[in-house]
Amino acid sequence: MPARILSYAELEAGLPEVQRSPREHGSLAMIVRRPQSGEREVLEAAELDVELGLVGDRWALGKRRRANQLTLINSRLAALIAQSRERWPLAGDQLYVDFDLCLEHLPPGSRLRVGAAEIEVSAEPHTGCRLFRERYGEDAHKLVNSPDGRLWQLRGINAWVVKGGRVQVGDDVRALFD
Repeated sequence: MPARILSYAELEAGLPEVQRSPREHGSLAMIVRRPQSGEREVLEAAELDVELGLVGDRWALGKRRRANQLTLINSRLAALIAQSRERWPLAGDQLYVDFDLCLEHLPPGSRLRVGAAEIEVSAEPHTGCRLFRERYGEDAHKLVNSPDGRLWQLRGINAWVVKGGRVQVGDDVRALFD
């Protein structure tokens, strides 16, 4: 059965659940490695490395810009737009977290602990691309790139690894505030 693409109104109706994501400590819901363009490997555990990002991910093979070494997306948003867990990896992100990613909560420079690793939020915005639009629909693309979508960082965040370590599904995710 083909995936159901939600309308803008249906997506907006699902936003309160996304906005209820935990702010203190959340959890790592999914890890996805992208070894080659178009390939996805769903992992139970992985290693985050300061130089390589998610070990085995294609990021290390390409135009290695530190600002987008890792991408994180809110797992509640992924569930909303994908309509089935099997379609989450199509978003192209590596870490799917049940955690509040909104700009007010995690401005650029914020640090997060994910499992044994530590990452820093990039100032480079993470926006929905052509592939995101093709996979989840025009309305999902419009929503994540709307002014409110940008404030809530619905498309997710770019980040880089500042302290390497092992991460696994179920690990605690928490912001590190000074």
